[in-house]
Amino acid sequence: MHIKPFNNKNKAIVDVNDKFVPLTYFNIVKLNAGEQFHYKVSGYETCIVPATGTIDVEVIGQTFEAVGNRKVDVWGGEPEAVYVPVGIEAKFTCVTDNTEVFIAGAKYDKVLKPFVVRVAELDLVQYGSDETKTHRKIKHILGQKQANQVGRLLVSELFTVGQGGWSGFPSHKHDTNRLPEETRHDETYNFRFKPNYGSGLQMLQREENKSGDAYHIVNGSTVCIDKGYHPCCVLPGYEMYYFTILGGLSQRSLKQYFQPTHAAQLKTIPGILDMVEKFK
Repeated sequence: MHIKPFNNKNKAIVDVNDKFVPLTYFNIVKLNAGEQFHYKVSGYETCIVPATGTIDVEVIGQTFEAVGNRKVDVWGGEPEAVYVPVGIEAKFTCVTDNTEVFIAGAKYDKVLKPFVVRVAELDLVQYGSDETKTHRKIKHILGQKQANQVGRLLVSELFTVGQGGWSGFPSHKHDTNRLPEETRHDETYNFRFKPNYGSGLQMLQREENKSGDAYHIVNGSTVCIDKGYHPCCVLPGYEMYYFTILGGLSQRSLKQYFQPTHAAQLKTIPGILDMVEKFK
């Protein structure tokens, strides 16, 4: 499902128990200097990630100061974040002129401890090649390094390297719990483009060897992946970013099932198997 950009007025874009992706939660909050935002999401663990600007975050009496360092856009530095346990109230305050904050969430039933993710705790991966039109880098915010601190939530930022190209290829899915071949993980994206008038295409093929859906994605588009194979691409001459939220049904580690039609392409894309191992 494609949700076109709109003024969400700091209210959830993908709310709890969403009919398409009930395992994930997503909100965008925009504040000016000195403004605060309070929230609590029952039944979901969440992660606060400033897209731009800097915030102070308070959770259960703990204060995490000066989270976030990007000024203009998501290409302007490395992400930072704060993990918020299930059902716990969090408050953050804008300490720069303005801020745009992503709140990612996944359904979970245990209360863990809050923590901050600084630049040094990120897990950075780059794979693909210009020749195969699959060159991209991934910044894992809640990834393998945080495996023992989080329940079901995976959060990352994905960037195309250079202009144009494909992401999420070879086509894969993760909509059915059938270990060891595949796990059920709902997924939600928010896209950005550089320059911001760029655009791309999100494919969603729900059945093998049958035509599927295609969405024209623009700066600020949100896409919910509930079922099917889902590669995406960006127009030549533009760079693409997407904030990625994965919520697992029975486990946190993601097991992707690659589409048999295109599985041979796994051998042509440098580093892709190492990339797959990072979604744990």
